[in-house]
Amino acid sequence: MATGNVIHHHHNIAAFCKNRLPAAASTHQQATTIDKNAHRKPPSNRAIKLAESLSNMLHIHLDTTTTAHKTLNRSNLNLSTFHEKHDTPATSPKEDISDKWREFHGSSDWQNLLDPLHPSLRREIVKYGEFAQATYDAFDFDPFSEYCGSCKYNRRKLFEKLGLTKNGYNVTKYVHAMSHIDLPQWLEKSHLVETWSKDSNWMGFVAVSDDQESRRIGRRDIVVSWRGTVAPSEWYDNMQRKLEPIGQGDARVEHGFLSIYTSKSCTTRYNKTSASEQVMAEIKKLVKFYENNGEQVSLTITGHSLGGALALINAYESAKNFPGLPISVVSFAAPRVGNIAFRDELYQMGVKTLRVTSKQDVVPRMPGFVLNESLQRFDDITGTLEWIYTHVGVELKLDVRSSPYLKKGLNLVGFHMLETYLHLVDGFHSSESGFRVEARRDVALVNKECDMLVDELRIPHSWYQSANKGLIQNHHGRWVKPVRDPEDVPSPTAVDSRAGGVLELEYV
Repeated sequence: MATGNVIHHHHNIAAFCKNRLPAAASTHQQATTIDKNAHRKPPSNRAIKLAESLSNMLHIHLDTTTTAHKTLNRSNLNLSTFHEKHDTPATSPKEDISDKWREFHGSSDWQNLLDPLHPSLRREIVKYGEFAQATYDAFDFDPFSEYCGSCKYNRRKLFEKLGLTKNGYNVTKYVHAMSHIDLPQWLEKSHLVETWSKDSNWMGFVAVSDDQESRRIGRRDIVVSWRGTVAPSEWYDNMQRKLEPIGQGDARVEHGFLSIYTSKSCTTRYNKTSASEQVMAEIKKLVKFYENNGEQVSLTITGHSLGGALALINAYESAKNFPGLPISVVSFAAPRVGNIAFRDELYQMGVKTLRVTSKQDVVPRMPGFVLNESLQRFDDITGTLEWIYTHVGVELKLDVRSSPYLKKGLNLVGFHMLETYLHLVDGFHSSESGFRVEARRDVALVNKECDMLVDELRIPHSWYQSANKGLIQNHHGRWVKPVRDPEDVPSPTAVDSRAGGVLELEYV
């Protein structure tokens, strides 16, 4: 991903926070919480409690610093230990978790697994996070590319190109979503007239565990990974729309998220069917195939930022269509998606959600800075608040200050980056302890798209990009954009002679 494209996605974050966010940090909280507030007792002094709640929601009180956090600073940085890791594997040996997979998949809401964080669960969270990161690493952000908005590789090469074959999954389907609809400019489009598609973006993929990985994890795991986009300034200005109904009850979700998930057009090449229809058809096919083989099947849906929102909507639809199928969402830096009824329906259908957030990241606080689930404690005053945004599931809250490798100070871009999250997950042991000395994930990955690492490590910022920013020299010595390998070019529309209809093809 070119550095300039990264800046294109993030340059408005600082301005957004300066103009929109109250000045001050949130209170120190436990590493794990679950958003089920309805059982709380009514406040004895309603006026005082309401004032305290509004203060909390506006984040205007000072952050308390615990003794543990005082020890988690750059003074703990050991450069010799850091350099010694260069000659060690970047991952730990895989463990057999076949007898515990239901716990790690959220059957008991991850009780007693998050604080301290179970080592095997940590590996699974990082695995799903790497699938979400793949949707960024393989995405063509270049607005001057005729393939802007597509994946750089065909699905059979994706994990090989990104070094993810170690995870033991195979991609079975690419998912595309509409980009030219009445939405904020969340999705990408080329500046060129002739492009692979004027209407669609690559939004993620469906993958399934291979035989070896399935034996290790105790079931055949279907994964859906959704791509995000990170421009919170646009989010704030454009996401304050009405909550739209989803399903038959009172559940409602944010307009923009639902539109990306469900929009389609018969005039498009890649979205004659919606992202919803594409992914549900693939899940149905895979579930049927493996269940007919007598296998236990699970569905795990992951995504970062906007991708985390799409993952939750995808989980809702999947639970409606596949009752009894174990469904979990592992999201990173995800915003609120729907209202209380949406949350409650997900609980009732058995969907398990693990939200990985960072205290310093602003996106998980949106939409609904003030009007959010915190108001539910005042149901006796306000009545049922079906129109407010509400988080779903269990939260694993991380802290940028816990890592001796990360810079102090305000870095709103870096706070939100998925690689920052994966670094913090890898180093997290508990809310009362420091960064794990034995953490193995490559620290240099943090600076792929931002400038978060301390200068002592000498890792360039925003280093993840194609050589020479994608330009190559032709046989005349001129620098030009290369031609994609034919197998990586999005396929043109083709006619199915058997049915007399039009096929939507993907680069396979």
